[in-house]
Amino acid sequence: MRPDGSVGPSDATASGSGRITVVIADDEPVVREGIRLILETQDDLAVIEGAGSGHEAIRICETMRPQVLLLDVRMPSGDGIWVLEELTRRRLLGNGGTHVLMLTTFGMDEFVDEALGAGAMGFMLKSSSYEELIAGVRATARGEGSLSPSVARRVIEGYVAGRRSPAVSPDDARRIADLTSRERDVLTLLGDGYSNQEIAGRLGISEHTVKSHVSRLLAKTGCRDRGQAAALARSIRDI
Repeated sequence: MRPDGSVGPSDATASGSGRITVVIADDEPVVREGIRLILETQDDLAVIEGAGSGHEAIRICETMRPQVLLLDVRMPSGDGIWVLEELTRRRLLGNGGTHVLMLTTFGMDEFVDEALGAGAMGFMLKSSSYEELIAGVRATARGEGSLSPSVARRVIEGYVAGRRSPAVSPDDARRIADLTSRERDVLTLLGDGYSNQEIAGRLGISEHTVKSHVSRLLAKTGCRDRGQAAALARSIRDI
């Protein structure tokens, strides 16, 4: 791949040479270039393209069919979770298609759970060592799970804590049953005390869209206002 992110002549045939083809989706060009330089120290890895937004990542995956997509959680024009859902809808995710390894600066527990639930093969922090990143890409290409050690530790701790926690009450379960994945994201962040503007920034969507999600989740859960919705979010562990 050239420095501007375009595909060079040798890149287009990388998959035919037995190398693992990789697309890097991150809104920071310097991050994409840094990861590319790391991966291309390995003879079996070929970065064939870079994407700066969620919609661009979808377009590239649809046309180039990479084996691995390194996908940032937080991006403009379609965040990482949306990309996973869209790849699934278009039947491009896994099963002979593209395997996704989430790559982010943040060890955000709610995004780890949601990304893995949406079909990601693993979750790596950008602070991971070169060796961890390279091993993660190879494992993802094989269809195997891969987690940064710190993320794996939090997943295990969350699992253990969940087994010790009381179950969600039937009433609360009923109230959230009809929420979409994105409405659950918004509800979780309401429970954490975020404003509409902050939620928009966290999820990579517009503030107007956040307001629409809030209105719908209030109606579905029977909550009178944001305060009641936040209390509901805090009263349950997994939504």
